Amino acid sequence: MNAQYGQLLRNGFAPAQPILDRSGLHELEARHAGCVPPLMERAGQAAANWALELIAPARGPVLVLCGPGNNGGDGYVLARLLREQGCEVLLVSQNPAGPLPPDAAEARERWLAAGGQIQRDFVGTRWALVVDALFGIGLKRSPEGLHAEWITRLNAFSCPVLALDIPSGLDAGTGRLHSPCVRASHTATFIAHKPGLLTLEGPDHCGELRLFDLGLELPAGGARLIAPGLFAGCLRRRARNVHKGQFGAAGLIGGAEGMQGAALLAARAALHLGPGKVFLGLLDAAAGGVDATQPELMLRRAGDLFLLASALALGPGMGQSEAAMLLLRRGLIFSGPLLLDADALNMLADDAALHALLRQREQPAVLTPHPAEAARLLQASTSELQSDRVRSARELARKFRSVVVLKGCGSVIAAHDGAWFINASGHGGMAAGGMGDVLSGLIIGLLAQGWSPLEAACAACHLHGVAAEDLAAEGIGPVGLTPSETIRAARYRFNAWLAAS
Repeated sequence: MNAQYGQLLRNGFAPAQPILDRSGLHELEARHAGCVPPLMERAGQAAANWALELIAPARGPVLVLCGPGNNGGDGYVLARLLREQGCEVLLVSQNPAGPLPPDAAEARERWLAAGGQIQRDFVGTRWALVVDALFGIGLKRSPEGLHAEWITRLNAFSCPVLALDIPSGLDAGTGRLHSPCVRASHTATFIAHKPGLLTLEGPDHCGELRLFDLGLELPAGGARLIAPGLFAGCLRRRARNVHKGQFGAAGLIGGAEGMQGAALLAARAALHLGPGKVFLGLLDAAAGGVDATQPELMLRRAGDLFLLASALALGPGMGQSEAAMLLLRRGLIFSGPLLLDADALNMLADDAALHALLRQREQPAVLTPHPAEAARLLQASTSELQSDRVRSARELARKFRSVVVLKGCGSVIAAHDGAWFINASGHGGMAAGGMGDVLSGLIIGLLAQGWSPLEAACAACHLHGVAAEDLAAEGIGPVGLTPSETIRAARYRFNAWLAAS
């Protein structure tokens, strides 16, 4: 950890938390099988502490639903610890004496030895808290029978629902649903985040998410949930004795007839992150020579930007004309940092010659597709692509030797060397035309100032989402939030990060 990263943490910046898939988690758990206290005891204790917060001060009855695996074992530990604190606990298992993995069987025996009982079903709805300890990360099919009935019933409850590790029915690797799926108000996940909690359907089913590392220190590197600590080394306060030439020139090419708004949004977003200059090349020949709303933007002929810009973005509102294709070809051999979005990606999708130019670039480009654009790039359907967003983003990054931002709920950022990250900031109000253009502008604004493609992509994605969250906290949105409103909010938050560095 470098000194600057440490200072950011002291100023309240959270580190980027780890993400592991099933195989990584199972390997880590196997290496710590003999630890004292056992991992299951640690998990149950962490979840019990949170449960006590959720039911305070009334401490009404708690319903704990335990399944047939280690997730059920976590539930037995939690139930025992809550009972020791004087809580009324009803523990339910479909097969009270059925076989369990060794650690879970021991947890069940300790619950019984402490005077606890196991019921086969439950009645009523007046619970202070329901704990979902039915199925963990190994579930690969839809819950059935009584378990499915329980999930349907508890989803109708008005009380808080605490899921242990992952809501039962949610695919831990992808965020797909194995219906029915628990819709938790809170999820206590253990050791590391699971991809499925962070992307696709996961955020809508896990509620408030807390990671409990159980005292394990994971190796450096690996997949991470994006936080400012990830790009701390790029956050530097600006000295007073500087000039605009030191902060690069961002260039944006797009804005064909009827689509100038997309290019203007991107250019304005870039301007608000501090490049020394921002050039905008509109393809619409009838467009004026000045942006009356943002006169600081320097409007030029699109072809001139290859000589004027130090970092270049192509695509917002670009169209797919012959002129646009010629500009894209020139962009792919541009020597500086490059971002491709929107129509630039659509033109790229079916052209093998363009693929080759992109892969041959000395510095990886940044590609920012939404799911439909990404599906075209992989020659797949959108549903196929969305079925495993992490795999899809990593495949795109390898195929095009680029940094890929697969936009959507839990945007996935992947590099061609295998590194990948998930961004969890933002909210549903960002589902509006033009948000992607703002994101492209934020990324190119950072690229122009010398940020690496991967750090610029991660930082801009996180910043954009946090800006939208900040606005919603002020009563601006989430529904009805406009893309242009996020630009100034992003500038405000970015400067707050710089001031804390």
